Amino acid sequence: MGPFSKNKSEYDVEAVPAGKSASSSENGSGIVSDEGAVPAETFALGDSWYARTQRLAGKFGVEQRGIERVPSDERSDAGMSQIGTLWLSANMVVSSFAIGALAYTVFYLGFIDTILIIFFVNIMGILPVCFFSTFGPRFGLRQMVLSRFYFGWYGVKIIAVFNILACIGWSSVNVIVGAQLFNAVNHNMPGWAGILVIAVSTFLITLFGYKIVHTYERYSWIPCLIIFLIVLGEFAHSGQFENIPMGVGKSEAGSALSFAASVYGFSTGWTSYAADYTVYQPVNRSRKSIFLWTFAGLSFPLLFTQMLGAAIATAMAANDGDNAYMDGYSTSGIGGLLAAVIVPPLGKFGQFSLVILALSIVANNCPNIYSVSLSLQLLARASQRVPRFLWTLVATCVYIAIAIPGYAHFASVLENFMLIIGYWLAIYEGIALSEHALFRRGCGGYNALHYLEPALLPPGLAAIAAFLFGVVGAVLGMAQVWFTGPVGRLCGAEAGGDVGFELAFCFSAVSYCVLRYFEKAYFKR
Repeated sequence: MGPFSKNKSEYDVEAVPAGKSASSSENGSGIVSDEGAVPAETFALGDSWYARTQRLAGKFGVEQRGIERVPSDERSDAGMSQIGTLWLSANMVVSSFAIGALAYTVFYLGFIDTILIIFFVNIMGILPVCFFSTFGPRFGLRQMVLSRFYFGWYGVKIIAVFNILACIGWSSVNVIVGAQLFNAVNHNMPGWAGILVIAVSTFLITLFGYKIVHTYERYSWIPCLIIFLIVLGEFAHSGQFENIPMGVGKSEAGSALSFAASVYGFSTGWTSYAADYTVYQPVNRSRKSIFLWTFAGLSFPLLFTQMLGAAIATAMAANDGDNAYMDGYSTSGIGGLLAAVIVPPLGKFGQFSLVILALSIVANNCPNIYSVSLSLQLLARASQRVPRFLWTLVATCVYIAIAIPGYAHFASVLENFMLIIGYWLAIYEGIALSEHALFRRGCGGYNALHYLEPALLPPGLAAIAAFLFGVVGAVLGMAQVWFTGPVGRLCGAEAGGDVGFELAFCFSAVSYCVLRYFEKAYFKR
């Protein structure tokens, strides 16, 4: 069945297309084509359950497209600024602030070393996100579908599972932070209530899809930036900042490495769905401009909010006998810490500001829940025949079920989750970047039609084997509460220091280069 069959309900990306249609996307041979793309009008054709559901969704303006390739004549997004504002809003949130606060609350780092780690590790973490964002306009493919060019037809399903777990985990962690803010405003409001408020709000936005997500993210950063500036001003006025000195020795080194891994996990966490938010950009968009817009949209909020969180957390180190910052953190976590800054001097307006920051989590969770639906569609023919917007409902229910019992253990959940995210994404980046640079030699080595042709994609054996080597590297270098690898143990004192993502990247990249050479020589693809 071809991609332009009259009955869209019979089409799925697990089937090899027979039909072809010319338009305007460049492939590896230099031919300009839209082969394998699916026009929007085909989604609601036919009398199947899928088609009837899509027609109903279309009446309400819900995006009907899932993981199918976007034709070039439908890639007409105006302006590139929305690329930057999406990432600006998604990171100008209290979750990012919480990452910076971990430096003292979990790792007991000095202030200067914390700032240096935040700066350099964030820059390193966002570069892959910026790079893969440039692929959306060129190929019209979502990030996980694009990953077929690295992991093959079947291997990418394993990667999709990891991405699903990451999206669900991110969403769970984020709503816990927001619920803590609600609790800081009203101690009688239980954690589960705050979680439900944020989760339902996120679902209503992601239900409608790409355009509504971009529209919401275009403006939601503005009130959050204003409130964070108020927080900065009030904290500076309070004089409660403590310039915690930099430590020395193996213990300090281990803590610095583990905190760096947490920062990396947060900043690079968008890599696995970077191209999802540029697929509707025109095919002739400048790759350099998209890269720079993405970089600006990510770097400013990450650096600003994390450094602010690190600065305010230092106030908990004061030994004055009556530490409102420590009391607030002990009572309501990050929400209590922020409440200690702005509620006493600003009263009701301070409480209102905390509510706005709690709702900022919606902007952070929208990309997670939108993209998780795409990864779920990639798993099998049956899952792709479930419309994207129904998968957003399923994912929302799942992360609510995880977040409510996890509410009481936020700090340990956040630290451990960020580290694990960093491990698998480092492996993904090691393999994908190696394939792109060495074996495809740039974008000219891709033929977008091949995303539907299992026989023309890499077999995936080298990628899966390299993924396993990357796991070995992560295990050797990790320093978790529940396990410390032999290399990680050498990088710090008793708790060790986490070098899991560094070793995961190196092990996967090096092994992939060797294995892929022989795989390509044997299979000729």
